[in-house]
Amino acid sequence: MSARDQNSGGDKPEDTVPVAKVWPEVERAECLARGAALKWASGVFCRPEHLERLSQYKKRESQRTASIHTRLKSMVQSYLEGVGWGLEQLREARAELKEVSHALKKTGLESNRNAEGVKSLERLREVSVNHRQLLAAVSNLPRLYSVRSMVLETERLVESRRLLEAHARLMDLERWQDDILWQLHGANGMAGSALSKEDQELVAKYFSGVGQLVDALGKELWAVVSSALALARQNPTPFVSAVRIVEREEALDQAFLEERGGSRGNTRPLPPGRPRCWRACFFQVLEEAVSARFRSVSYLHTRGPGLAGHLSALQHGIMADLATVRHLLEHCVPPHYRLTRAYLRACHRCLHAHLAQVSSWDLESGEIFAVLNWVLRIYNSPDMMGHPELVTEMEKVELGPLISTEGLEQLQNKYVQSVRKSVSEWMHKALQVELQDWQREQEPDTDHEGFYQTSLPTIITQMLEENARVALMIGESLRDQTIQMGLYEMENLLNRFREALVEFGKEHRRNSSNNKNKYYLHYLLASISNCIILNVPCVPYRKSTESLQQQQSSRSAGQLSRTPPNPLAALDRAVRRACRLVMDHLLLDLQPFLPGLLTRPWLVQGDPTPKLCCMLERHLELYGRVRPPCRQRLQEEAQWLMVVEYVRALMQKRLVCRSAEERRQLAQQMVQDDQQFREILHSLEGEGSVPEVNPLALLPVLADFIRLKDPGMLTLEVSGLAAKYPDISEEHVSVLLDIRGDVSRDIRGSVLDLLEQSAPPLPAGYRPIFTDILVPPSTMAFCLPTAKCA
Repeated sequence: MSARDQNSGGDKPEDTVPVAKVWPEVERAECLARGAALKWASGVFCRPEHLERLSQYKKRESQRTASIHTRLKSMVQSYLEGVGWGLEQLREARAELKEVSHALKKTGLESNRNAEGVKSLERLREVSVNHRQLLAAVSNLPRLYSVRSMVLETERLVESRRLLEAHARLMDLERWQDDILWQLHGANGMAGSALSKEDQELVAKYFSGVGQLVDALGKELWAVVSSALALARQNPTPFVSAVRIVEREEALDQAFLEERGGSRGNTRPLPPGRPRCWRACFFQVLEEAVSARFRSVSYLHTRGPGLAGHLSALQHGIMADLATVRHLLEHCVPPHYRLTRAYLRACHRCLHAHLAQVSSWDLESGEIFAVLNWVLRIYNSPDMMGHPELVTEMEKVELGPLISTEGLEQLQNKYVQSVRKSVSEWMHKALQVELQDWQREQEPDTDHEGFYQTSLPTIITQMLEENARVALMIGESLRDQTIQMGLYEMENLLNRFREALVEFGKEHRRNSSNNKNKYYLHYLLASISNCIILNVPCVPYRKSTESLQQQQSSRSAGQLSRTPPNPLAALDRAVRRACRLVMDHLLLDLQPFLPGLLTRPWLVQGDPTPKLCCMLERHLELYGRVRPPCRQRLQEEAQWLMVVEYVRALMQKRLVCRSAEERRQLAQQMVQDDQQFREILHSLEGEGSVPEVNPLALLPVLADFIRLKDPGMLTLEVSGLAAKYPDISEEHVSVLLDIRGDVSRDIRGSVLDLLEQSAPPLPAGYRPIFTDILVPPSTMAFCLPTAKCA
């Protein structure tokens, strides 16, 4: 049992409330203490031998408990001493409050007795106020009588532009007005009231002419400032007077503001109309005078060449004004005005607003070029703001761009669109002229080298070069945009040109019977030469537009960009179409002679071959009027066409040999034809432009195939033929075997089986010959159901 329980067990009254019910925290704390003690004891005395140290622990805990009791007693004693000292201080304060309350009661009684004596002094105060008012009125009577005459005199001085004298009189009038208002304000302040509204209106009415004089003087001042440039060249005295008056007014404003801000007790109010801030008005009027030269400019007065003239006039006018400001007006104003810098800033702001207005007009390409050239080249050149005498001032003034970056981009885009419209119209007209030239009854013009050409490439190249040269005067970026635009338009032109070639070919085929246009081939060849001429400026222009495309893609990363122009592809398509039409025309001219090839009359007489060679030679001579490399291309295509048509005639089986002698004659005649073709085409071989697979080499190979005496060797011959010409099919070989006329069924089967088993793939770069040659269907009436046929 605890000590508290032992002490409260026997002699406690029955009505005493237990401590646990009054302070439940005490019982909870005691339980926690017991638990902690038990936990500690169980950890310390876990073994019997540990009980030997029980007396040591008991002694140590007794000492700790005694120390805690001592500290508690000391703390309680200190707390009780502080409470006693506080009670003593409260007793002393209560006594002092009683004494102060008694003194205040005595003071109130004395004040009530003195109030009756003050009432007798009110009459004396009223007399003093009246005396001061009368004194002010007597002292101001001469001024008040002379106000009207002073106002009239000042008006006369203002009208005669004697500005300094007028301003001196005006200052006197304003000083009188301020003194009267201040005296009235002071008199009313002594009387204990503010200046009445009636008094203010009375003074304002009496001095009403003063405000009108201020307005009139200001009007004259600003008229002088706005015409300062003209006055500086004739008589700068009025301008100097105006500047002196502005400085006087600025000093008065500063003095009044300092006086009002420095006085704390009796604040003097600002005079009517103060502060006037005439120095700020001076620079504002100066800027308005600069902008006045732009106000009369209208849209109609600056259209076409008028805009360039207007900008040139602006340049000369601004530079003349700046020279006047630097050499004359700068010496008429205080140094802190920095008049040249202020005039530069005003000119730049006015020009910025004016050029923004001009840029919003519906300008044409020449007008936009004039604006861009003036802004980017002339404005900052030594002839204008880059003048050596202005460089120092320009470096100290942050003017910013004359036209914003967005505005310049919009102007450049408008310029490119305007030029594109005119270029498109000119290209359309040039194409129409070209189409009309195709209908002429004479050969196309030739250049100094003898090649066919028309005026179309000259017009196009000159147009693109001129636009690029003009755009380069503004900058490389605009040059690249213009070149890109030109390449887009050239691509469109070449697409229309190719369509026109197709229509030209259709029209010629419709009118081929009446021989309406006998120079059809000549103009086709001239069109090919024109495409070669147009290919020359496309290459360097293509480099410029590629660099521009890279810049645009880097600026607009993640956005869809327009496909770059590709006039070279359009040129290639147009050249291919023209070459195809040329070959079609060659085939059309050869067509009357082709049915006579590889027939029995041909075998006997060799009749159509010379005519074919003559026609082919005439075409090849005309192909010489085409610029390289298309000249070689046409010659190669003619060679391929001739060989393909020759082999196609062979595949028609117009001649089937009946004996070995006929096979010898057929092979010999084919070799002779090959020699005639080679004689005509020797120029092609001499220039080293022979293709990898020479089609003329096919004719001797076929002749050897037909001339072969031993049919058993056909398998080896076909093997070599298929190795050289992997596109040859079983049908082609079967026709060749039929033409020989001596091949048995077994040899035919073995040859075709070998060809089927050893069909090699077409090598890279190989141009097929037999693929374009169709074998006519067999005329057999029926087919036995053999395995081979199945």
